[in-house]
Amino acid sequence: MHGFVFRTSQFLFINDMPVRILFVCYENICRSPMAEGVFRHLSDMHGVAGHFEVMSAGTVCYQSGSYPDPRAIRAAARYGFDISENRAQCIHDLDLSGFDRVFVMDCENYHDVLETLGVEGTPVHMMTDFADAVAGIEIEDPYYGPEEGFDSTLSMLAHCVDGILRHMREMHGIVPEDAGAVISSETVQAAGNDSGR
Repeated sequence: MHGFVFRTSQFLFINDMPVRILFVCYENICRSPMAEGVFRHLSDMHGVAGHFEVMSAGTVCYQSGSYPDPRAIRAAARYGFDISENRAQCIHDLDLSGFDRVFVMDCENYHDVLETLGVEGTPVHMMTDFADAVAGIEIEDPYYGPEEGFDSTLSMLAHCVDGILRHMREMHGIVPEDAGAVISSETVQAAGNDSGR
């Protein structure tokens, strides 16, 4: 099993209030549960998991209660974390205004979330907004492609989560004492390529 490669650091915690983050895709069985899993995994490895409350959901409700796609579960396991117990849920069953930030995978998700939230609501971002070089682009749905597409998607999600974590630490006063923990999409992709698929 291949996990993420990172550098550890000590953190100075200033704000004790948990930051509530929601990841959204279409059905909540592929991209958003992988994003939730990456965020949980990295925040735990960095020692800051207690400062975040993270969930994922879909913009449609008919998959509610379903497990993640088996290919997403296997991709997550190859990188050292488990999403097999996740259950799909729908944004229409949640109070979106209770989250500090919502991160969506594509433009369709973006418009659906904004329509649900209304004009005055929680800030909504594309998943890639805080990722260098790919800011603003969509995370494509791997559902209709081969299994390898889930590893590529997970690599991109890990790169995005790194940027999101950095931004959230700055915004909410969770400050690393040194250079901080680092993860790159290249590191994640190399781990996946070495997994013997």
